[in-house]
Amino acid sequence: MDFGFTTAAYVVAAVLFILSLGGLSNQESAKRAVWYGIVGMAIAVLATLIGPGSGFWLLSIILIAGGGIIGYLLASRVEMTQMPELVAGMHALVGLAAVFVGFNAHFELVRVLGMDETARKSLEGFAALLAKKDAVEQGILRVELFLGVFIGAITFTGSVIAYGKLSGRVTSAAEKLPGGHMLNAGAAALSFLCLIWYMNTGGFVPLLIMTLAALFIGYHLIMGIGGADMPVVVSMLNSYSGWAAAAIGFSLGNDLLIVVGALVGSSGAILSYIMCKAMNRSFVSVILGGFGGPAGEQMAVEGEQIAIDADGVATALNDADSVIIVPGYGMAVAQAQNAVAELTRKMRTQGKEVRFAIHPVAGRLPGHMNVLLAEAKVPYDIVLEMDEINDDFPETDVVIVIGSNDIVNPAAQDDPNSPIAGMPVLEVWKAKQVFVSKRGQGTGYSGIENPLFFKDNTRMFYGDAKQSMDKLLTLLD
Repeated sequence: MDFGFTTAAYVVAAVLFILSLGGLSNQESAKRAVWYGIVGMAIAVLATLIGPGSGFWLLSIILIAGGGIIGYLLASRVEMTQMPELVAGMHALVGLAAVFVGFNAHFELVRVLGMDETARKSLEGFAALLAKKDAVEQGILRVELFLGVFIGAITFTGSVIAYGKLSGRVTSAAEKLPGGHMLNAGAAALSFLCLIWYMNTGGFVPLLIMTLAALFIGYHLIMGIGGADMPVVVSMLNSYSGWAAAAIGFSLGNDLLIVVGALVGSSGAILSYIMCKAMNRSFVSVILGGFGGPAGEQMAVEGEQIAIDADGVATALNDADSVIIVPGYGMAVAQAQNAVAELTRKMRTQGKEVRFAIHPVAGRLPGHMNVLLAEAKVPYDIVLEMDEINDDFPETDVVIVIGSNDIVNPAAQDDPNSPIAGMPVLEVWKAKQVFVSKRGQGTGYSGIENPLFFKDNTRMFYGDAKQSMDKLLTLLD
């Protein structure tokens, strides 16, 4: 099979990937966009398997089948609440793959350079491409694979820590080793020295030392980022995995891998930047592991949390004309989205205005709440972003906050020393009545106390969110 067929197939796959990314920006076109991505990936894999340098058919089929089965089993068991963890896990695998491919490219380059001219002429596939490179091209190749391994190693350990934080296996608090950011800077400087060493010698030792330093950077970088910024971290790691793939694509001479890696890397970076702007965060601060930020003592929260039962909430809802529901990760954990959707339908049937307010970082992943509500068939036109609905809270009769903490925390505006100071939040406390559905009196994912829970117009509706919503359904007129 010649390069022409492979190139044409790669172009078609790249177009499908671009259409997939574009379609994912809209809820109504997202399902079609996913199929674009699936078909594009199938074409890319097939073209690679039967293109120039192909071989190892049995091994390839076994690995593809094994990976597909494992992926299917994992995905079929993952709840929507675990999707952010799954994404972080996939990023870790991409990073690890980049490291292994980079190592293999290094060993293959060493092997080819050690052959005589006659032996080189008999090579095929990737080895044949290496044999044709002159000294300058070999130097460029070393830089490419070095960067691919470096970014891949950071992505791997960073994603593992992100997975741990999202799943509760690692503390969500920002933690750094003694020395803080200087350790990261030292590891980065060591990696740069290893690059110079590697370019001069081509040996494996500097590549290995850099890999260990990069693994540490990924670990320490993400450990230094608190829970409130984890949605940004997930999209940032997505960007890292894309750039790692693009760098390895250059090393392998694979145009499609370069294009796809660049698409993932740039889209992830843009999304991270947009989210940082929405949270009033410094993009550089977040990607450097929470560099800077407030350092003073946080304001003390005074008052008490006043509880209310389902009858009290139902009475307020029956009397209300306008209701805004603010979903958060607690709704996902309780799998209460269908009960919330049914409650919404019942109130709308009664003629009440019911809308949803979505914060850009609600949940653990960008768009997490939108996906849950779409799954429960909540109409798209009543699901509004923060900027579209924030000014409407003062004219709203009732706000129901379901499992949210940081995105409705007034400390972001009132306490300059709060870890979320300056972050735009949903100003739910301006509504006439606020009911907060929570399991208990604990703080949110970032560990920050919320003054909203102590305000005069707020009542705490304790209990499992799904059970609470189901009970409200039976009590509404």
